[in-house]
Amino acid sequence: MKAIVTGHTRGLGAAIAEQLLARGIAVLGLARSGNTDLATRYPDLFNEIALDLADSDALLSALAGEAVTSFIAGAPSLLLINNAGMLQPVGPLAQQDASTTARTVSLNVAAPLILSSAIAVQMGGRPCRILHVSSGAARHAYQGWSIYCATKAALDQHAKAVALDDDPDVRICAIAPGVVDTDMQTEVRALPAEQFPLRERFIKMKNEGTLTPAAVAAEKVVDYLLSDAFGTAPVADIRELR
Repeated sequence: MKAIVTGHTRGLGAAIAEQLLARGIAVLGLARSGNTDLATRYPDLFNEIALDLADSDALLSALAGEAVTSFIAGAPSLLLINNAGMLQPVGPLAQQDASTTARTVSLNVAAPLILSSAIAVQMGGRPCRILHVSSGAARHAYQGWSIYCATKAALDQHAKAVALDDDPDVRICAIAPGVVDTDMQTEVRALPAEQFPLRERFIKMKNEGTLTPAAVAAEKVVDYLLSDAFGTAPVADIRELR
């Protein structure tokens, strides 16, 4: 078994990659920057490619390249964790930058969908499991988060539709990991109140210590990813799983 993890350099993505490596699963990380900590600690299991996942042409080129194709060719089974994502633009439509919207849609939606189909093709009938890191924002609208909510909802719908294909070699699930203490949460708490009126809710969670540490969330996500239950439902919330 091998795994591909996007956005593996920090936050939940780094924690998921570490969980997989600690269990002896080879990981290929895809992100704009590298993770020197994982490279140092797991030299025999960890590889990474510097890649701007919001650049669809660059992603397609990487998927056809030797580093990715050889990694997949040697995998009896594969895990794909579509974790990379971004929050901006935040605020009402009239305050949203169009170029930022285009980049977010490319990163949050196009990249996971491209990776999912390309890997299913390259696996050629070998089993693969696809995990979209979704959000409660996919299922509940938040003022100021129209782009983020829409892109995460797209992942939920993608998982639901792929599950209907009933491919015996593909298991898929869009998982909301809960409110995790990551750089994105720091970004949320720094937003102007007029852009995101619910900001105080997240500040209170941080002050009260109720945010989930990334390592804790990652362990639960990976436990579920590797379990027999994974894929029985195309959409899930890690806080509701037993």
